[in-house]
Amino acid sequence: MPLVIAGERSGVGKTTVTLTLLASLCRRGEIVQSFKVGPDYIDPMFHQHVTGRACRNLDTVLTSEAYVQECFARHIHEVDFALVEGVMGLFDGVSSLANGHWSFVKNKLPKTDFASTAHVARLLDLPVVLVIDCSRLSGSVAAIAYGYCSFDPRIKIAGVVLNRVGSDRHLSLLKDSLEPLQLPIIGVLRREDNITIPDRHLGLVPTAELPQLDKVIERLADLGDTCFDWDLLLPLLKSERLPLSPPSPLPSSPSPLRVAVARDRAFSFYYQDNLDLLQQLGAELIFWSPLEDTELPKNVQGMYFGGGFPEVFAQQLAENTSAREAVKTAIIAGIPTIAECGGLMYLCEEIIDFQGKSWSMVGVLPTTSVMGGRLNLGYRRAVALQDNLLVNAGTTTYGHEFHRSRLIPEPNLPLFQTYRCDSEETTGNEGWSLPMNLHASYIHMHWGACPEIPQRFIKNCFLYAI
Repeated sequence: MPLVIAGERSGVGKTTVTLTLLASLCRRGEIVQSFKVGPDYIDPMFHQHVTGRACRNLDTVLTSEAYVQECFARHIHEVDFALVEGVMGLFDGVSSLANGHWSFVKNKLPKTDFASTAHVARLLDLPVVLVIDCSRLSGSVAAIAYGYCSFDPRIKIAGVVLNRVGSDRHLSLLKDSLEPLQLPIIGVLRREDNITIPDRHLGLVPTAELPQLDKVIERLADLGDTCFDWDLLLPLLKSERLPLSPPSPLPSSPSPLRVAVARDRAFSFYYQDNLDLLQQLGAELIFWSPLEDTELPKNVQGMYFGGGFPEVFAQQLAENTSAREAVKTAIIAGIPTIAECGGLMYLCEEIIDFQGKSWSMVGVLPTTSVMGGRLNLGYRRAVALQDNLLVNAGTTTYGHEFHRSRLIPEPNLPLFQTYRCDSEETTGNEGWSLPMNLHASYIHMHWGACPEIPQRFIKNCFLYAI
């Protein structure tokens, strides 16, 4: 049965433990499928770098409980082992949903573990290994472990990984404290100051920017070979062949379509499921680089700009004037275009970076993206205010926002009225649109449970082609 790697809180080393397990398994020649709970883009990049397989996000807010179950069953069907990395602390989630829609009852405390690691573990009926940061505790480790084991009897804690253990004496104290619980110690990771992955303002630095990453992964594989109890682990990680229902057929384009997808160091935030859906609908995805390529791919009928870090590469993007002009000309000519977060920033007139320097961008949107210290973070309920490339006015969609920039000025005719997902509190107006051919928004959407969104995009690409 596959296994969930959970933390007692954020920052305890879930990703390090997960990568260590993946690296050691792959060194043995095993076929491993990984998953990530939540909306994160960057951790899955590291998973894929190690396994050679696209990591799949399991997010009940962005998709649905049914989709999470179907996605998991589909992708473990032909692999040897499977592993799920959790998000935040084990029980950290958001307010609950009712009948697939957000519920909010005034004057009542809502249940707040929806979309948590625990929620996904229950949905998939998977055991959990709890990662505990032991750097500042010894005997108290038993209280933490006992609390997590007893908090929700529906969650099976299969064991613990003791991370950041300082010495043999420290380990002895931890083991003595845990012994009365009879809770298996699955692994012990010592403090490893020489194994680090750098981060920046939105999390870890993406894999494409880390030339020394393979050496780090090798060191993690070495560590994994010795720090885990593999006799306990391997039976837990073994993949099962779950029954699969045949997927619902999707209508494909009546003629071949080519969609240019920006993918490089500046634009790398894509859910693989979204790309898969476009291909299932008949699109050929043509990957290109706004950083390096001087022109758009030939004969394309649609464009997709994902999120990423255009502010980090703003100078290089600005200096590639021919690419910027090609994108602007194509959008003005009516080519259907999706731009999410970093993609939205690229289509603005300019980006003003953290140092206050201004860099010219595509200029198809009459606004400037200004980097700042305030982090905009969280799930959003977005209600469309106008008919647009992806949805009709009045349609409610769910997405995730994660950025440190703002637009000046804000749109006069915004795409969405947005709300926090667990309340009726509005977070404002959001997104830019050109009549039926441009959808530009800070909201990241996963289309897994809403295939009508990519279907509408592909339909508009077909109409543009004719």
